[in-house]
Amino acid sequence: MQQNGSSGSNGSEGCGGARERQALSFSPLLPAATTRVRRFIQERRTLPLPRVMVVFSAAGDAEKPGDAMSSSDSVAEDDFRKPASPAPSFALSKPLRSSLNTPEQEFAEVISLNVGGTYFTTRLSTLRRYEDTMLSAMFSGRHYIPRDAEGRYFIDRDGTYFADILNFLREGELPHRDRVRAVHREAQYYAIGPLLDSLEDTQPLTGEKVRQAFLDLMPYYRDNLERIVEIAKLRAMQKKARFAKLKICVYKEEMPITPYERPLFNSLRFERSDSEAKLFEHHCEVDVSFGPWEAVADVYDLLHCIVSDLAERGITAEQQCIGVCDKHLINHYYCKRPIYEFKITWW
Repeated sequence: MQQNGSSGSNGSEGCGGARERQALSFSPLLPAATTRVRRFIQERRTLPLPRVMVVFSAAGDAEKPGDAMSSSDSVAEDDFRKPASPAPSFALSKPLRSSLNTPEQEFAEVISLNVGGTYFTTRLSTLRRYEDTMLSAMFSGRHYIPRDAEGRYFIDRDGTYFADILNFLREGELPHRDRVRAVHREAQYYAIGPLLDSLEDTQPLTGEKVRQAFLDLMPYYRDNLERIVEIAKLRAMQKKARFAKLKICVYKEEMPITPYERPLFNSLRFERSDSEAKLFEHHCEVDVSFGPWEAVADVYDLLHCIVSDLAERGITAEQQCIGVCDKHLINHYYCKRPIYEFKITWW
């Protein structure tokens, strides 16, 4: 009886151990995987430590041994196929130079430059004269600079006015007046703030600031300038002519007036009620109108601006006054706005 009891207890323990052994199944590697490991070892390649996949299954699951083997084998296959895990995000945010421990590029004291095919020679300290400039950043050693066949550092920019840039960096010399606008554009490209400030305080850029302050009183000025060009081009093409003529009204006063009102108000500006103002609202029969504005500059100053801006675009324009608008408004009031004829010559 005792033997039976002991054998029974041993049998129960044996059954429990059998169930535990069934619950834990170890999946060996496939022969193909083993062959792959041997091949990598022969090629002397570094491999991560082999992993053992442990599959836990419930005692009551009816999972087939073949399924467990196939799933563990597929996992083992994936372990060999998956690449190494990527570096953490903070490592990617670091500069590449620090991660590679690469020193910054060093330059000689004398630098040879090729700016758009024009050669220059200057000191490294000259190019680094002012911080926060394009040239200082280029030759800081943090950026790659291409070289030409002769080893000169290449800058893909027109070098016509680069000598003026170097002269300012060397000793603060400003260009001649006829080159101020062009050098100002180059200074904007190279982001040289001190040069931009100096040029904007000299002629003709200072005069351009004053002129632009006057033109800002007419926000439609640029749009009207485009209309003049488009209308003149269309008329010349339609008539197959060398030039085209336009009628342009330019008036400074706020409202139409008559000569009888000038002595009474002694000014071009006076107040009327809203109902009276509507009686004077009209559009002159012209192509483009400029006005009114409130400034010391008069009609002739605006005409000069129009002709000058057209000349900047290579368009020749001539103007002359051909009369006034005789439109009757109310009672003895007439428009009397001056009308100018513009002749636009295309070739």
